[in-house]
Amino acid sequence: MPKQIRLGILTPSSNTALEPLTYQIVSSIPNVSVHFSRFPVTAISLSPEGLAQFDHSVIAQAAKLLAHAEVDMIGWSGTAAGWIGFEDDEKLCQAITKATGIPATTSVLALNKALGIFKVKKLGLVTPYLDDVQERIVKNYNAIGMGVTSETERHLRVVKNTDVALIGEDVLETLVGQVVEGGADAVSTFCTNLIAAHKVELWEAKYGVPVLDTVTTVTWDMLRQCGVDTKAIKGWGRIFQEA
Repeated sequence: MPKQIRLGILTPSSNTALEPLTYQIVSSIPNVSVHFSRFPVTAISLSPEGLAQFDHSVIAQAAKLLAHAEVDMIGWSGTAAGWIGFEDDEKLCQAITKATGIPATTSVLALNKALGIFKVKKLGLVTPYLDDVQERIVKNYNAIGMGVTSETERHLRVVKNTDVALIGEDVLETLVGQVVEGGADAVSTFCTNLIAAHKVELWEAKYGVPVLDTVTTVTWDMLRQCGVDTKAIKGWGRIFQEA
């Protein structure tokens, strides 16, 4: 009988999308369960208050609660490193492991692994964020050679996190199509409060490029690090079959 694997996922307190989507992603693997711990995040901005929400000491406290459940891996299902800097997530993972003894990954670090596997040169970024937040994300991805341009990024200027989950599938599909038309050879729906993961396979078939949703990337990376064959997950995108 396969070993029971417990995944522990750190969740922004105002996020209403990632938990049901993550449950659905792993539902075809009977020996995997998912468990969640929240910490305060209500609005996304570059203000001191907005950035302070992602203080490592606060996140580590939420991680310690997951450790009570003896999870096998901890994942931060969030994208703050996109605007704060990728090295911030590397340090966060170190802090989580130091506090809990449990290995950790994040949506952004997992996405960046997938970009390498798919040999992406021109990334399309679809986000709900403000202009200045998006500018930081684009800058950070261009610093690692992802060739993001005004033709391959779209953002919706939403601040309040609960409003992000109200963005319709039709809106997201249009934006994904626009960045592919602009030359992207892969697209990321870059925010874990976007209800997008369940549409990835449809968009990949329609537009012909990998679509890497950030709810999906952290789940994929946790599973593979726990030794799970992700090919058992059907209908959630090429990442599970090819990466």
